Amino acid sequence: MAVFNRDSDDEVSRGARAIVVRAETYGAERRDSDARLEEAKGLALAIGIDVRAAQAFRVRDRKPATLFGSGQVDQIAALAEAEEAELVIIDNALSPVQQSNLEKATSTKVIDRTGLILEIFGERAATNEGRLQVELAHLDYQAGRLVRSWTHLERQRGGFGFLGGPGETQIEADRRMIRDRMAKIRRELDQVTRTRSLHRARRQRAPWPVIALVGYTNAGKSTLFNRLTGADVMAEDLLFATLDPTMRQIALPGLDKAILSDTVGFVSDLPTQLIAAFRATLEEVLSADLIIHVRDIAHPDSEAQRDDVMDVLSELGVAGEGALEGGGEEAPLPIIEAWNKLDLLDDEAAERIRELAARRDDVVLLSAATGQGVDGLQRVISTKLTSGAQIHRLRVPLSDGAALAWLHEHGEVIDSITEEGEMQVDVRLSDSALARFMKRGRTTA
Repeated sequence: MAVFNRDSDDEVSRGARAIVVRAETYGAERRDSDARLEEAKGLALAIGIDVRAAQAFRVRDRKPATLFGSGQVDQIAALAEAEEAELVIIDNALSPVQQSNLEKATSTKVIDRTGLILEIFGERAATNEGRLQVELAHLDYQAGRLVRSWTHLERQRGGFGFLGGPGETQIEADRRMIRDRMAKIRRELDQVTRTRSLHRARRQRAPWPVIALVGYTNAGKSTLFNRLTGADVMAEDLLFATLDPTMRQIALPGLDKAILSDTVGFVSDLPTQLIAAFRATLEEVLSADLIIHVRDIAHPDSEAQRDDVMDVLSELGVAGEGALEGGGEEAPLPIIEAWNKLDLLDDEAAERIRELAARRDDVVLLSAATGQGVDGLQRVISTKLTSGAQIHRLRVPLSDGAALAWLHEHGEVIDSITEEGEMQVDVRLSDSALARFMKRGRTTA
């Protein structure tokens, strides 16, 4: 992947010795400190970094210059020296100034959480679309950091040719190069998005429901995907093992066919650049008929992870319980929570989780690794997709092709008759699907 690296020694190397450090603000943390540090270590290990030590520091006020207090910066520098670290990973977002000052104070390369996640995505992206999305996010991130460590940027570039006018600084030229490259990538991604829309439109012509798997990274989505489809999508005990979306056909009780989509895992403080870059990919979630939220119920921060996933879904247009297509107010999409990794719980914890699940009708307990409970999930999916489905007679203007396509995607068209510029459609729809369709305001029953 071609990206604008600041300089050759500014890249993260596999096997690099590192320490992980986190600043925690009093009373502002959603999750357990130890679990958050373990996750940061897991992110580093995901790209082969040798984590020698990890430590959290309580900060009363985040310092604009260094994030940490001066005494804490000295402790970080001492820890890095004691561990012979080549890299200091700050499990927070750093401003360019903070990053630069910490590098000077520790005499060590420093990257923040955003930079680390971008490194992982850059290594894992397998498809052309994925690589373009990651490069776009990486360039957006780098553009704000040109002043930080591109030491050659103070020199002036002459007015030779069309690459720069008289007196154009190197930093201005590099920023322009990044802007040009980002514009080119966006054009390429627009083409990919159009192609994806055509594929989605092709699916709309068949009454096959779409089910999207979402969840925190390493919650077991790909393992469940493989269990349901018989596929062999990469499923390892690694953060962000899956980046590129995968779709497969599955059969469910009472349904001839459905489409199951596996998506990239979410993570707390997911870089805004990546949310924007992967929006086209994650539109598959917005077009789904049902969302399966896979949760690692054995993780100590399972509830906080759930909140993080819902935060990202809200940014993507899934507000609270359901999708808001096109920014309008739609009836909520159904969401099933698949409480995964039941096999990792001891008997006491498993009994407690069963009691919690029994109080809700949108929860299924399972182990994707062993297959326990997967049959039950399939039955619940089928029930959700077919519940309340009745045949409705609707009139749709012939000019409203999008409405007709929506009916084919979300229902089963039984019959249709064309008369006087309208199409009378007999379609089997659930109550929720009918409510969402009627809110379009361009049809009559």
